[in-house]
Amino acid sequence: MRRTKTIALAASLALLGGQWQGCTQNGTAQNGEQPLDSIAEQLATDTAQVQQAAAPTAEVAPKREISVIGVGDIMLGTSHPSTQFLPPNDDPTPLLADVKTVLQSADCTFGNFEGVLIEGGVAKSCSDPSVCYVFRMSPHYAGILKDAGFDLLSIANNHAGDFGSQGRESTMQHLGAAGLVHAGTVSNPSAIWENEGIKYGFCAFSPENGSAPILDYTGAQEIVRKLEAECDIVIVSFHAGAEGSAYQHTPCRDEIAYGYNRGNVCKFSEMVIDAGADIVFGHGPHVTRAVNLYKGRFIAYSMGNFCTYSRMNISGMGGIAPIFKVFVDEEGEFLRAETIPTHQIEGRGTFVDPQKRVIKVIQDLTAADFPNSGLTISGEGLITRSE
Repeated sequence: MRRTKTIALAASLALLGGQWQGCTQNGTAQNGEQPLDSIAEQLATDTAQVQQAAAPTAEVAPKREISVIGVGDIMLGTSHPSTQFLPPNDDPTPLLADVKTVLQSADCTFGNFEGVLIEGGVAKSCSDPSVCYVFRMSPHYAGILKDAGFDLLSIANNHAGDFGSQGRESTMQHLGAAGLVHAGTVSNPSAIWENEGIKYGFCAFSPENGSAPILDYTGAQEIVRKLEAECDIVIVSFHAGAEGSAYQHTPCRDEIAYGYNRGNVCKFSEMVIDAGADIVFGHGPHVTRAVNLYKGRFIAYSMGNFCTYSRMNISGMGGIAPIFKVFVDEEGEFLRAETIPTHQIEGRGTFVDPQKRVIKVIQDLTAADFPNSGLTISGEGLITRSE
């Protein structure tokens, strides 16, 4: 580059030198040509232009890509009502072994923790324990989740209160001791985590007692605004919507289930993005739902059951789920996402699904529920902006 600019400068000087030869000593041009002082001015101008062009130009650094993984419900076994519902040796490590490398591959990895970390405790009232779903895990499970690659966990769901306030406090204590950032209670709806120079704001909501309330849409917006003012990337989680394979479609209205309002997940997601959220990860229906793009921000309306050892139905649609790896820039703008399809094998854990079944489910649901999503989903699960 420098050689080219030097040649251009020499050529300009040679041309102007030729013009100089056509001038008289008193500055009057021969044959009516340009006067000497005019040539001198032109020489100075051309030299300055060439020197400016030769100066190195500042390169604009490309925006940094940040990857955020989201998965759905995690319940690695329960000692209530019997230890028969725990994995062998009370060790859930093998359940996550096949997907551990994937979980560790992102800058930030999120999941929804369904249950309580406590020894003993008093379970919530239930007339028939055999059909009462109460989830209690040993405190050492927190370290196993951290080792598997998780950074952020939601504790805003219908099982976080299975052992009352004592269980909720114990869960937060053990998650914190393991280095897992968590949020979603009335008293602690949000948290901030920093990694490699990026500050992540995280908050979680559900319609359940003790959780940061999803039905308080304006309150949720206020929490998000505070995070957005302080953080680079804001991640919002919700546990809401009706449950089961009959509810895979996202209705974009209040969903009533089990006798109470479980939220309008479309309204909620768009309102928190309006307030500054960059990624919205949903769960609660125990099946996968559609994805959407709103104002350049990614929404997953339900990520299904990710890893649930026992006491949950993982047959059919309940046993396949995505791992979403979402790429955003430093301002949270959606760039693309990868869908890693998984399936669960009863008693053995979560595995990458060679049949890629959940990708087709997401394609079909998104086309049906959000035909103007602005997203294209390939057969391999790559999610990009539509052209």
